[in-house]
Amino acid sequence: MTTPPETTLAPTPAPPRGTRLTLRGASLGRPGAPVLDGIDLEVVPGEILTVVGPSGCGKSTLLRTLAGLLPPLDGAVAQDGEPITAPSAERALIFQEDALLPWRTLRGNVELPLAIRGVGRAERRRRAEAWLDRVGLADRAAHLPHRVSGGQRQRVQLARALAAEPRAVLMDEPFGALDAQTRAGMQQLLVDVLRGTGATVVFVTHDVDEALFLGDRIALLGTGRVLEVPRPRDRAAHGEPATLALRREVLESLGT
Repeated sequence: MTTPPETTLAPTPAPPRGTRLTLRGASLGRPGAPVLDGIDLEVVPGEILTVVGPSGCGKSTLLRTLAGLLPPLDGAVAQDGEPITAPSAERALIFQEDALLPWRTLRGNVELPLAIRGVGRAERRRRAEAWLDRVGLADRAAHLPHRVSGGQRQRVQLARALAAEPRAVLMDEPFGALDAQTRAGMQQLLVDVLRGTGATVVFVTHDVDEALFLGDRIALLGTGRVLEVPRPRDRAAHGEPATLALRREVLESLGT
């Protein structure tokens, strides 16, 4: 009697991992009007890098270049060693304006990037509902955007970006228009929902305290400096000597 071969179960797919983003001697901006010159920066896989700097120093230009929307004027900009030459589903870009389609439900907005990628209807619905649940909006999935608050629309934008399983999330002051209490809630939500995705995050902000809470490191744009943030990530650590010293250093870099 022949013994049947053992059944080998297919391994469970690993969650999407972060990606390495690098700039080497990069000049960024538009032809004839560079705003950043000779920048060297490396964002390591899975980290949250917050980016601060004075107005007009090129923070948004940096994000658009990393997204592939704006080619560098000089130098190299790469993802895992490959030049970034165009937008990619591996890099999601989130703006301060929620950019939701007003005629689509919250679920429909989250499903949109999945539909564009050809994900089947049942699967994209399942993933959209799972992400809406993670951001606390499962009971509003059928609502149109105008029926929810600004903070809730930003939650939907976050769910839409992460449902597509990007390897990098590029965030341009996404919480800047929110009131202080909603903003603090969104900061904590971002940390919570990113846990386990492995995504690399570049987060531009004018708010030093936001940069300190969210960032594993802080890039002081225009100075060439990247600073480590003391951990654990806890609002109670706001008054710790190391955090206060770092806060002063960041404020000094901004000239305030």
